Amino acid sequence: MSYTESWSGKIGRKLLKKQHIIDVASGRKKADLVLKNATYVNVFSGELDTRDIAVAEGLIVGLGRYEGNEEVDMTGKIVCPGFIDAHIHLESSLVSPAEFARAVLPHGTTTVITDPHEITNVMGTDGIDYMLCATEGLPVDVQFMVPSCVPASALDESGANLDYRDVDSFFDHPRVLGLAEMMNFPGVISGDSATVSKIVASQAHHKKIDGHAPGLSGADLNAYIAAGVYSDHECADIDDAMEKLRLGQFIMIREGTAARNLEALMPLLKSQKYYSRCMFCTDDKHPSDLLEKGHIDYICREAVRLGADPIMTVQVACLHAARYFLLNNRGAIAPGYLADFAVVEDLKDFHVVTVYKRGKRVYHDGVVEDFSLPQIPEHLDKRAHDTFHLPVLTPADFANARPRGLIGMVPGQIITQDCGYASGTDTAKDILKMAVVERHRNTRHIGIGYLQGYGLKSGAVATSVAHDSHNIICVGANDADMAFAVNRIAQNHGGIVVVENGKVLAELPLEIAGIMSDKPLGEVNTLLENAKAAAYRLGVGRDIDPFMTLSFMSLPVIPTLRLTTRGVVDVNTQQYV
Repeated sequence: MSYTESWSGKIGRKLLKKQHIIDVASGRKKADLVLKNATYVNVFSGELDTRDIAVAEGLIVGLGRYEGNEEVDMTGKIVCPGFIDAHIHLESSLVSPAEFARAVLPHGTTTVITDPHEITNVMGTDGIDYMLCATEGLPVDVQFMVPSCVPASALDESGANLDYRDVDSFFDHPRVLGLAEMMNFPGVISGDSATVSKIVASQAHHKKIDGHAPGLSGADLNAYIAAGVYSDHECADIDDAMEKLRLGQFIMIREGTAARNLEALMPLLKSQKYYSRCMFCTDDKHPSDLLEKGHIDYICREAVRLGADPIMTVQVACLHAARYFLLNNRGAIAPGYLADFAVVEDLKDFHVVTVYKRGKRVYHDGVVEDFSLPQIPEHLDKRAHDTFHLPVLTPADFANARPRGLIGMVPGQIITQDCGYASGTDTAKDILKMAVVERHRNTRHIGIGYLQGYGLKSGAVATSVAHDSHNIICVGANDADMAFAVNRIAQNHGGIVVVENGKVLAELPLEIAGIMSDKPLGEVNTLLENAKAAAYRLGVGRDIDPFMTLSFMSLPVIPTLRLTTRGVVDVNTQQYV
């Protein structure tokens, strides 16, 4: 078959589909599906309307009175557009993308925009390829932003170091929407060529650039936005959000597991002037949150409880993210839009009863419909399951002969404070030794520091989920248990472990790149909750998540102090202390 014939055949098939859509919309033919007597959220007029919703070829084709080959009565329910998460790292769910899809479908999520920088920091561009393959054809549309900071900072040490040439080709992929959160805001502000070149590359492809700039203000914020950064999800208070909004950024209101900013940013949702510049995101979501609280539906529920208008809340949950990312055929219920629906009982509790994706029912009454699993190439799967390269460690590897920086945790936040220096562990003063062990290239680098506010009284806790480079981070009351915990993580090819006196109290293996499990979400959650319980028994403060909190202690782009494989870093000065 010649190219011309092939192209002609493709156009012919599209023409037939389009003619069918027009015939159904005009009433000449029956729809594939009709949601009868549907009260739906009209995100354009800001009102509830009641009509039949006709679907053909996966699209909404008409609103009015229609007949269909399949008809479902929606009386007593409210139909919302499928919810959109504007910024998430799928890896934070600790399960495969397919398991993530099973977890969020019952909550009405039909589209997510993911930044795969967690796995990319481990596997380089193979990580992006892995996630593109692992999300292909899922009943939740997974759109991508290309990781911008691998590693997050020049002071970090990850499994790859990507410049603009490494990521440029990904911008041509149909599911890649732009450049993910530009965490290296100091590099942008200083005009660092390696950092700015990635922004230039994304703009050359007419793509978006997302931001990550906690507390950035004044002239530095002007420089950051002028470089082309269009959004921010790191606003922890309304003053920060308003300064960025007034300068033209879109605000992603984050309510995840580690960082929860919804309540502080509620003034944005209560104002007709500001809410149109907002969208919802979760950033990081652990299994227990997905199972017990929900996803975007949970944010909607909380927003309404805190005083937001329900219709405006739905607009923020779907339309605004679709508009920002130029996903122009989703986020609304209108002719020509994807037939993605979250059917809820009301606009107060947002309890989802049924979900449709492109006109096909994918969830109903507690049951996720079966779907085909994506096929991952063997070389990528093998690579993802072999990412630990480090020697067996001994207690002597954690010995400390001089004062080290003392990182103070801030309750309820992932920012930290500079608490000076410490020379040794003192559980009475809640001072614990912390180490970050390089695990990608067998460099034998081990950064040592101290942590205050964690609460551990004995034993050690370790995890290979250590943002963003995902080395092994460990905190402990003694060197022997720290060495044992790190070695156990390596033996398991990744995961979480709680140990005491050389014995494993609880663990969660994470075999995929050391950050995700092959197991079902429920099983992962059980193992995770058992590990949390073990950590709490050893004294970890019950007001924190033992592992999510620890995982952020190594991220050298969030103030004030962090620990990398080379030592304690002052994020504000980008220097070791």
